[in-house]
Amino acid sequence: MTRGFVVGKFFPFHKGHSFLIEEAIRQSDEVTVAVCARSDQGISGETRAGWIRVIHPSVKVMVVPDIMKDDDSEAWAKYTLHFLGYRPDKVFTSESYGVTYAHFLGAEHVSVDPKRGVVPISATAIRGNLYGNWEYLHPVVRSYFVKRVVVVGAESTGTTTLSRALAEHFRTTWVPEFGRIYTEGKIMSETAWESGEFDFIAEEQNRMEDALARYADKLLFCDTDSWATDLWHERYLGGRSEDVAKRFAGRKCDLYLLTDADIPFVQDGLRDGKSIRHAMHARFREVLEMEGKPYVLLSGDHESRMKTAVIACESLFSDDGAGFFAEFPDP
Repeated sequence: MTRGFVVGKFFPFHKGHSFLIEEAIRQSDEVTVAVCARSDQGISGETRAGWIRVIHPSVKVMVVPDIMKDDDSEAWAKYTLHFLGYRPDKVFTSESYGVTYAHFLGAEHVSVDPKRGVVPISATAIRGNLYGNWEYLHPVVRSYFVKRVVVVGAESTGTTTLSRALAEHFRTTWVPEFGRIYTEGKIMSETAWESGEFDFIAEEQNRMEDALARYADKLLFCDTDSWATDLWHERYLGGRSEDVAKRFAGRKCDLYLLTDADIPFVQDGLRDGKSIRHAMHARFREVLEMEGKPYVLLSGDHESRMKTAVIACESLFSDDGAGFFAEFPDP
């Protein structure tokens, strides 16, 4: 049985890394991938390992502390034998250190695309220009870096129209409002809302958002999110929900677009908040400001709102993704 081994920081994991692992799989009966992680890296080792597990489910992935000097192959070899617990048969790398490292391990070295001819990219290049090298990221990895823009507002303020229009403008994906689908399903029952229903809606909204983020081209537009679901819980049940709050705790939103209530109310058969629409808009704005969430107010006709929204979304890319890697020093 041939045991292959791949080691790296994978910061971030890209298609070149994937090609390396695929070659290891092709030449080995089993493959172990070690993700070297440090606390000062902006993306955790477990997150990077999670990407690899999804993309290459047949390999064993482990996270190990990155405690050795990069240029000390002998020390790395001894450390590798310690955390692996065995001597691998083949070591697969694309780096110049590979031959020496494999020698100290007592393993065969397999050099894979060292000149980056098959996949012309490196992690260093991606850290320098994340969104300019978007094509070299697997959809699972893209979902982590995609800018998430959430459109929120009171009833009949154009959130769905705007979400769809922005996605079309930027040629990307958008996330419909799951709560509307749920409401359409239960409306004939004429039953009162229960707290657990909002928790379910928030959970499904998150699932839809995360699933569609994989297909987004740098920007993902969301017609509401689980944070907004908590405010709708407050609107119907008189208070916010700890369970719903847990659904959006720790989730990322790069920008909220708040649609103003300055356009005519349109009844679609589901809406029941015409009389409190302005109060609901004011509540959204109050909580956005109170919780320090980044937001832009969109007022006026559709064209005016689109113009403001497009400018705000384009400004999200001013650092070209460098912020994800700011704490990571390139060698």
